[in-house]
Amino acid sequence: MRTPHPPLSRPGIARMAWPIILANASVPLLGLVDTAVIGHYGSVSDLGALALGALLFNFVYWSFGFLRMATTGFIAQADGAGDEAEVRATLARSLLLGLGLGLAILLLQWPLAGAWFGLMEASDAVERAGTAYFQARIWGAPAALALYAFSGALIGLGHSRTLLLVQLLLNGLNAALDVWFAGVLDLGARGIGLGTAIAEWTTCAVAALVLWRTLRARHRDPAPFLPLARLRDGARLRRMMSANGDIMLRTLCLLAGFGWFASQGARFGDVTLAANHLLLQLVSFSAFFLDGYAFVAEALTGSAVGARDLPRLRRAVRLSSELALATALALALGIWALGGAVIGLLTSLPDVAATARAFLPWTGLYVLLSVAAFQLDGVFIGATRTRELRNAGVLSLAAFWLCAWPAAAAWGNHGLWAAFVLFVVARALAVLPYYRRLERSLTPACAR
Repeated sequence: MRTPHPPLSRPGIARMAWPIILANASVPLLGLVDTAVIGHYGSVSDLGALALGALLFNFVYWSFGFLRMATTGFIAQADGAGDEAEVRATLARSLLLGLGLGLAILLLQWPLAGAWFGLMEASDAVERAGTAYFQARIWGAPAALALYAFSGALIGLGHSRTLLLVQLLLNGLNAALDVWFAGVLDLGARGIGLGTAIAEWTTCAVAALVLWRTLRARHRDPAPFLPLARLRDGARLRRMMSANGDIMLRTLCLLAGFGWFASQGARFGDVTLAANHLLLQLVSFSAFFLDGYAFVAEALTGSAVGARDLPRLRRAVRLSSELALATALALALGIWALGGAVIGLLTSLPDVAATARAFLPWTGLYVLLSVAAFQLDGVFIGATRTRELRNAGVLSLAAFWLCAWPAAAAWGNHGLWAAFVLFVVARALAVLPYYRRLERSLTPACAR
């Protein structure tokens, strides 16, 4: 029998969100630690190698972010339906997929590294150091992708505080090993890669143990702990692969949009390019907070859909969106009021600072209007309505491109930022019409 879920409340949702916000915020801090270690103990080529190598891993791993998102939705739905066997089977499927993709990356490491560093046209010294970093860190790929599955399971089950502890373990151990290998043992960029790989495998083992104990404690159903029949179910496998493919395409659309924004900014000169980069750091910082509520929306929506509880779905969407909107408004006001001072802390170049301050109002507007896209992403990921997200990603990217060309030609970087704001608004508008369809799927036929 399914255990009734506790009633939803704003304080309860906030308690679920803040560990996720802290976990998200800890990720860029790790990049700062890596950079600081190499900056103090490494060479110029080591620093360049770290920049290029880390960018490659960020692109590859972000492309596979569907492992985390789809796992959250499917596990939250199984949990909401009280189907413990499906919770375990979903995690097992995602884990096997993550390990398989990680092994594929390992097998493709040589052509991948050769193509990447050849494309970057770095110096010989940077290419050698970057290849050493890549070849050391790549051995952590299976663990890194398995951690996506574990993180999705923790979010789907509502264990956000455990997720925070796992993320802090990963980042703390990584930082300590980076100092040891790169600083004490003087291994340079290779030491940074080695420390990251060891931290990923160690954290993966700890997360596996935590989830094994959690699921063991919940195992009161008659099915085996590892339900092989469920694991091999063709319909469920096809549904998982379809959802993963949809989310991957949607993610690639977002990557293309952000990449195109950066490349178009470069056409206005180095100063504008640097100014846009600074402003995007404020956007990224705000995303830590908005993602926290979106992740909570994933878990709560998935649980409500699994339980086929329409009132709970509506309450989850309303309460999480109210908190997210209040947070977005506070962030936007903070950017408009304090963004100029923050830019002064980020750069001492007067031309870059002045240009960034000129476009600062667009940044606050982007953050304020982006909340709808974040929340709807969370709702539809939790409901595993991934086809709608895929379509919205394609449509919003097309709208961005069609508007950015004439707008940038007419109004320069102001036009580019206006189109960029339209991009995030279009993401929400493209998926919003499907929400009523989601509600109707939970409405009994006699009530329609």
